[in-house]
Amino acid sequence: MEVPTTPSAGGDRTGEEDGGAGWFGRSPAASPAAPRPSRPEAPRPAPEAVRPYVQEAGPSSVRPYVQETTPAPVRPYVRESAPAPVQQQPHPHGHGSAPSSVHQDGRQPSPGPGRPDSGPVRPPEGRPTAGAGPVPGRAASRDSSDTDLLRRTMAEIEPIADKVTSYFYAQLFLRHPDLRALFPAAMDVQRDRLFKALLTAATHADDTAALTAYLDRLGRGHRKYGTLPEHYPAVGEALICALSRHASSSWGPRTEAAWVSAYTTISQIMIDAATADELRAPAWWQAEVVGHEMRTPDVAVVTVRPDQPYPFLAGQYTALETPWWPRVWRHYSFASAPRSDGVLSFHVKAVPAGWVSNALVHRARPGDVIRLGAPTGSMTVDHSTDNGLLCLGGGTGIAPIKALVEDVAQHGRRRSVDVFYGARRTDDLYDIETMLRLQQSHSWLSVRPVVDDSPVGLLSGGLPGAVREHGPWHTYDVYLSGPPGMIRRGVDTLLGIGVSTHRIRHDSIEELVGAAT
Repeated sequence: MEVPTTPSAGGDRTGEEDGGAGWFGRSPAASPAAPRPSRPEAPRPAPEAVRPYVQEAGPSSVRPYVQETTPAPVRPYVRESAPAPVQQQPHPHGHGSAPSSVHQDGRQPSPGPGRPDSGPVRPPEGRPTAGAGPVPGRAASRDSSDTDLLRRTMAEIEPIADKVTSYFYAQLFLRHPDLRALFPAAMDVQRDRLFKALLTAATHADDTAALTAYLDRLGRGHRKYGTLPEHYPAVGEALICALSRHASSSWGPRTEAAWVSAYTTISQIMIDAATADELRAPAWWQAEVVGHEMRTPDVAVVTVRPDQPYPFLAGQYTALETPWWPRVWRHYSFASAPRSDGVLSFHVKAVPAGWVSNALVHRARPGDVIRLGAPTGSMTVDHSTDNGLLCLGGGTGIAPIKALVEDVAQHGRRRSVDVFYGARRTDDLYDIETMLRLQQSHSWLSVRPVVDDSPVGLLSGGLPGAVREHGPWHTYDVYLSGPPGMIRRGVDTLLGIGVSTHRIRHDSIEELVGAAT
């Protein structure tokens, strides 16, 4: 099942992720059959302190992904005093032209902190000079905290997020053309991921625990893309350039300093997380397709065997890359608990224009090799309690629910498990026979199919309505998996009937709450 932490629950597009949103999208090699780089034999020392970034005379070439003994230190962006003017160039995504890094009259944006400019900087037309004195309507006051400055910048650019992120990538590729190869061919999703990452970082800037947890996950997830420490300064350079150009009302010396500081912290947390993770696990696994079963004309159960042990927990998910679409990763939940033979299964629904989903459903066959990222996700069972489990699975969202049921059975503790399996039509209940066999084998398990237009004998009206009619559920731990709309309605229903928020578990809950507010 394609996890609904991203829009891909209803389509085939990447989201947070592997912890959420990411900036880089390169695979360590061009095809899944390429050999994996060697892992370090001894723990690497911690990265050096972050040093100010000063751009070289020409962009340095991007090295192939090789795990080093000591990562290169990260250098935050400090804008150089007088870069060579860049003229209008074709947009890297093929849509019109990319904005120039200088104004039409040849003037440069204001310099970053850490290195004095060679002379006074004139602002663009209609924009006041930074530090020239109080300006009516300027958002960044002297007594504002850095967090306030970050949030004001994000609030200003939010209505024009597409424009800002497009400019960011245009600047990144114009200044560092070698980095274009790190990204997938289609950049539409990539733009959304960048803005989501920035918004999350700005929102949690004063919540160290939440920010660190988010960035740790992001840094670990970037390993499969081949992201290196030396990539971060280039990103920071383009980021500051894009924000300073489009956040004119809130931008100034203090705001720029706040963003440089924040980005330096973000970079270091991500690199530290990747460095630590490198000592525990590879960046990616190769996995051979050993089974491919069509359940409906657009749903397949794909079974793979990783090339080495792959530890995961029932209820988690991973990112998959196919040989037909290099550098394009999509998230899918594991459809079973860990097995003794080490094989993994995924339920994949081919969606319109879904690159990865259509390849896995209609092209993949036994013998093909795909890549797996590291497992992630927190929708796992707490085996230290005997609480009952209420599981809601819609469509291919039944995959992780089935894994959770198998997990409870493997642990041998009798606890009540109620599963509501929802679909639009009876024919869409493609895994109902498997779930009913599990019900016959375990007296503690109850499986209720729910169909929107139900025939006689089945529940109807959708999962939230069916759950509301049964129960009570306030003493149960609840797990939801399915399309985002179903999750939203399910969460609202559960809260409305008295289920506490801490009992509701789903990898998209945080994102859905953020979207609702």
